[in-house]
Amino acid sequence: MDIFSSLDPEIVKWVVIPLLICLARIMDVSIGTLRIVFVSKGEKTISPILGFFEVLIWIVAMGQVMQNLSSPAAYIGWAVGFAIGNYAGVAIEQKLALGQVVIRVISTEPAHELMDDLEKMNYRTVCINAESGEGPKNVLFSIVKRKNIPKILPLITQRMPTAFYTIEGIQQFSDALPATENTKRTWFRKLFPVMKGK
Repeated sequence: MDIFSSLDPEIVKWVVIPLLICLARIMDVSIGTLRIVFVSKGEKTISPILGFFEVLIWIVAMGQVMQNLSSPAAYIGWAVGFAIGNYAGVAIEQKLALGQVVIRVISTEPAHELMDDLEKMNYRTVCINAESGEGPKNVLFSIVKRKNIPKILPLITQRMPTAFYTIEGIQQFSDALPATENTKRTWFRKLFPVMKGK
C-alpha cells in the first residue's frame, strides 16, 4: 500500500495490516451486534443504516485479507477482531440499555407501596390477585425503561423483601404512556421519529 511505502514491508505485512484488519473487524462486528438488537426490536430505520456500515467495513477488511493470503498474521488479526467485536458489541448494547422491559413481581406482601413508588416515577403499574399452592399472591406488572432497572430493583427488595421477580424484554407497546414519558424526545428520536419507546 502506498501510504505505508515509507515503512519496512515486513512490518507492514506482519504488524500494520493485521492490526488494521483487527480494528475493522472490531468495528463491523460491534455494529453487527447492535444491528441485530435493533432488528429484534423491529426498528426499520436504524437497522439498515447500521447494516450498510457493517457490510462496508467487512468488505474492506476482507479485501485486505485476500491481498495478504500468505500472511498468517492477517488471519489472526481477523479472528482476534471478531472475538473482541462480539465482546464490544454486547458491552455497548448493555451500556445503551435500549428499549423497555416488563417487570413481573410475585409476592405475598402488600404491593401498594411499590406501586406508589413506580407511579411516582411515571410508570404505569397494575397489580392482580392470584392463587398458588402456598396461598394468595400479589402479582404486579410494570413496563419500565431498561436503563432504569438498577434504580427499580432496590425498590422491589426494599418494599417486598420476599418477592420473586422476572424481567422480560418487549418489542412493542402502545403509546398510552404518562405525559412525561410520551413527550420527552431525545435528539436521537427526533432524527429517527419512527423509533418508539427508547
